[in-house]
Amino acid sequence: MTDELFSLSGKRVWVAGHRGMVGSALIRRLAAEDCEVVTVGRATVDLTRQAEVEAWMADAKPDAVFLAAAKVGGILANATYAADFIYDNLMIEANIIHGAHRTGVQKLMFLGSSCIYPKLADQPMREEALLTGPLEPTNQWYAVAKIAGIKLCQAYREQHGCDFISAMPTNLYGPGDNFDLVTSHVAAALMVKIHRAKVAGADSVEIWGTGSPLREFLHVDDLADALVFLMTRYSGADHVNVGSGVEITIKDLAHLLARVIGYDGGFHFDASKPDGTPRKLIDSSRLAAMGWSAARSPEAGFADAYAWYVANAAEKGDD
Repeated sequence: MTDELFSLSGKRVWVAGHRGMVGSALIRRLAAEDCEVVTVGRATVDLTRQAEVEAWMADAKPDAVFLAAAKVGGILANATYAADFIYDNLMIEANIIHGAHRTGVQKLMFLGSSCIYPKLADQPMREEALLTGPLEPTNQWYAVAKIAGIKLCQAYREQHGCDFISAMPTNLYGPGDNFDLVTSHVAAALMVKIHRAKVAGADSVEIWGTGSPLREFLHVDDLADALVFLMTRYSGADHVNVGSGVEITIKDLAHLLARVIGYDGGFHFDASKPDGTPRKLIDSSRLAAMGWSAARSPEAGFADAYAWYVANAAEKGDD
């Protein structure tokens, strides 16, 4: 396309966090680009140690960086390990962003999280909502670190002229997701519960809440495509939301997954349990105006995610 600002052709591209869900998707997506992907494991470089990060970057000489490395976890983990979540994430992003400046990286993309927005932000959440109100207390440590990463990119752009950008994905699902029922997010948890109900021949699956909350989901491979699109075609200080623009109730998601999985039983929605936020949608109109939209329908995307789960993550005896 003629509007390409930064070509990946012939570049050395570091995917930081390559073993994670997003990093793995980026590795798959970059295979279609004429670039050399470089990675480094935890046994070689501790990303929370500045000297190690800078020494490796000086030696590896990446031209571009996708900063997808982060310490992640659910509500319980955030509440239990508050110091770890803020410290580790601050150090990882600060070391890589500063190292990118020191070693002459041409372009860097930092990944945010939807928890950066205020707890009571207007829906759909626009980029301008950042820092306009209090955060959700249960994941504030992670959110503060992610906000700092966005601001670091802006500061290095302002002071040093670095082409550092940020992207903010919505709720993700797909290959590499966390399928632990204790710590997983709603889409993966429902998939596991419905799959197990099918295998067990159960008549009903219990789901917390009324099933009425609206959520937005994006297949991780669509996200990876959007990130490559932004890396090559966007150069601005403001972070950019990346979503599917498709909302679905938890109840409709359960029925969609039942179709995908082949489960014929019913659902019991326990209205005595909390629903959470009634609606959580990000405004991706800025990205849409640039010419990108998600390729996968929810049905096709979740079918792909389920196939991956059965092949890679389902417990023995569950399949």
